[in-house]
Amino acid sequence: MVRLHVKRGDESQFLLEVAGSARLADLAPLVARIYNGRLKVQRLCSEMEELAEHGVFLPYNMQGLTDEQIEELKLKDEWAEKCVPSGGSVFKKDEIGRRNGHAPNEKMRQVIKKTIEEAKALISGKQVQANVCVNMEMVKDALDQLRGAVMIVYPMGLPPHDPVRMEFEDKEDLSGTHAGLEVIEESEAQLWWAGKELKETKLLSDYVGKNEKTTIIVKIQKKGQGAPGREPLISHEEQKQMMLYYYRRQEELKKLEEDDDDSFLNAEWADNHALKRQFHGVKDIKWGPR
Repeated sequence: MVRLHVKRGDESQFLLEVAGSARLADLAPLVARIYNGRLKVQRLCSEMEELAEHGVFLPYNMQGLTDEQIEELKLKDEWAEKCVPSGGSVFKKDEIGRRNGHAPNEKMRQVIKKTIEEAKALISGKQVQANVCVNMEMVKDALDQLRGAVMIVYPMGLPPHDPVRMEFEDKEDLSGTHAGLEVIEESEAQLWWAGKELKETKLLSDYVGKNEKTTIIVKIQKKGQGAPGREPLISHEEQKQMMLYYYRRQEELKKLEEDDDDSFLNAEWADNHALKRQFHGVKDIKWGPR
């Protein structure tokens, strides 16, 4: 199996193992699917952290309003009584005004937070350093874990306008957001390797050969964006090690220069004629008036 080290720009995303005979017309959408799935998990984790801290999402017409304004406009959150966390709620006001403040109790909050940590670890970019490959099954597993945690804490479900529920139902609206710019549609995905566009009409082996134990760095981006930046000749970690080596070498040279200093020859104890002058009684003679 050929191992792909997938990057977006200079940032490592994940490792993926595929057969060298894989069609690039199928490979590019697969890479995009895993890439977008990881983004979805990250968005869900972010929103679920807010859910654990401040409860469910307020209706759009109540967000950002003060209690006085809500009372004056006679607005009511119809979902507040329906979507109650298991074990009761603890009030923690959302200063941003996006959520209703009826947060889960500490036990339920820990259920959400622990699940978030596990889901993040499953699709983390650190899996690259650990040499662990990620596939679509792992992304689905992370999503299922998050969904299960929400069902435990909110057995009655979440409001239809809550971002967490919308993500699970694939109804999220990312238009006009930074998160929306990060998503790459499967039909728009394009893979690059060594400054070359991997044409969809070819096989992966047409570029990397028949060696199934090859590891290559591929970059994913949208079609029409041109070639991505080439990989640096040395990695960031190698550059740090080189700088550290040269710094230590420079310090060693400075120390050697200090050791070669011959200013000590002017000291009294280094005078070759001191003993002779002492025997002649001419030590410490000063010339000049007293």
